[in-house]
Amino acid sequence: MKFLSVRDLKAKSSLIWKELPNQKDMVITSNGRPIAILSSVTEDNLELVLSSFRQARATQAVNAIQHESVRKGTDKISTGEIDDEIKSVRSRRKK
Repeated sequence: MKFLSVRDLKAKSSLIWKELPNQKDMVITSNGRPIAILSSVTEDNLELVLSSFRQARATQAVNAIQHESVRKGTDKISTGEIDDEIKSVRSRRKK
């Protein structure tokens, strides 16, 4: 996978657009840190590529929530405790 800076993207954009279909994906960096991904798409695969990106983001979000739960120790809460918390919040909202 090719990495290129924001500066390269600005200065060499026509070359990058020509290379992108062969590279498939390129990582854009700012100050040496990744900030974006350029991905080659066509009219035929646009919806599939977008769906894949969305699925990857959703998976990443679920993984982050699970890791945070383990970090806080809330992964060990029982179903009954969860139900009690939901009832408590709902009753406070009604007031």
